[in-house]
Amino acid sequence: MHTQQPSRPSDDSPRRPPADEPTRPPPVHGPDPAPIPEKLPGDLPGPGHAPTETPPPMHVQHAVTPVSRLEQEEGSPPVTDAQPLERRLIGNSEAMDAVRRMIVRVAPTDSAVLICGESGCGKELVAESLHAGSARADGPFVAINCGAIPPTLIEAELFGYEKGSFTGASRTHAGVFERANNGTLLLDEFTEMPLEMQARLLRVLETKRVRRVGAEVEIPVNVRVLAATNRCPVEAVEAGHLREDIYYRLAVVLIRLPPLRERGEDILALADYFLADLNRRHAQHPKRFSAAMRERLAQYDWPGNVRQLRNAVERAFVLCDEVLDVDHDFGAAPARTTTNGVGGPRHADPLSITLPIGSSLDDIERTFIVATLEHFGGDKRRAASALGCSVKTLYNKLHLYRRQLGHVAAAS
Repeated sequence: MHTQQPSRPSDDSPRRPPADEPTRPPPVHGPDPAPIPEKLPGDLPGPGHAPTETPPPMHVQHAVTPVSRLEQEEGSPPVTDAQPLERRLIGNSEAMDAVRRMIVRVAPTDSAVLICGESGCGKELVAESLHAGSARADGPFVAINCGAIPPTLIEAELFGYEKGSFTGASRTHAGVFERANNGTLLLDEFTEMPLEMQARLLRVLETKRVRRVGAEVEIPVNVRVLAATNRCPVEAVEAGHLREDIYYRLAVVLIRLPPLRERGEDILALADYFLADLNRRHAQHPKRFSAAMRERLAQYDWPGNVRQLRNAVERAFVLCDEVLDVDHDFGAAPARTTTNGVGGPRHADPLSITLPIGSSLDDIERTFIVATLEHFGGDKRRAASALGCSVKTLYNKLHLYRRQLGHVAAAS
């Protein structure tokens, strides 16, 4: 009896793998991964040449430092644009609810926004949230601290420069306006910018064109500009530190970020958030606050705002075992009468100073500067704002005092 042999499949028919052979997924076809750029975003072709390729965008996690640096350390997820606003701006107080409502309303527009608030409140985080909620979210977010750049260099940092345009210009460099093209630019502490540079900035804001130092042609830019300051902008205008026309140009929408002492109900929520993050990344056995610590956290004034709170929680986490107990100073400047390294006294009462009759004007100025700096916990920007001078002027004064103190010590 003959049995019919099963027909063999043709070469064109798909082959079924045996039962014991693992099924392999089909190959994925697509573009090769992008190569690592050989040049930095600011490095461009030689003088007189526009860039042939758009520089790699400096996205938010690379260009700026979020308000919670704890989120940016190795091994922890970074703060990204995809996170909800509640995750980026922690707090259930009425003041923070108002800030979030303003961000939601303003973010989708292209209007300029001025963010006002004390140092350590999270102004840059508000700017990042505005960028994340806009149509430019896929573009770069670039932040520049105008108060930290010497006046002789700020023009080159803002607008870029051509190779050979000045001594040391060994390559063509794109300024922050070009690097933020099709994205968002944050001008942090813009009230510290020299007045003549404010005039140039106003023209760029109006024409949306920049000219690099040493160039003859202007480059069009498409940038949403946000600004931030720890000063009262109206007072800065009245004091002559800020041009009135650029204030009105940048303050299309004004967002005031409240200090931590004005939203006390958010203190424990922030502290719990920072502690939970530290536990997740570092602790084999989770640590917790003691009842006394929680009470002290809630009652403290926090002159350094959220930044000081975060540092206080991290310090207690490092120094304590399972229970984080009371740390009475929370990193505040000590209030005792000693020398401070710049030739001035410390005072027990931070709100008053005593000067002997017959003091020279230089001694009076030095005493006031040092006392103001100590009152703000060493924060030079807040001290300069209270004294009505620029941060650079304050640095120069402190450097002079230290030199004078060194000469006196050497003579003795």
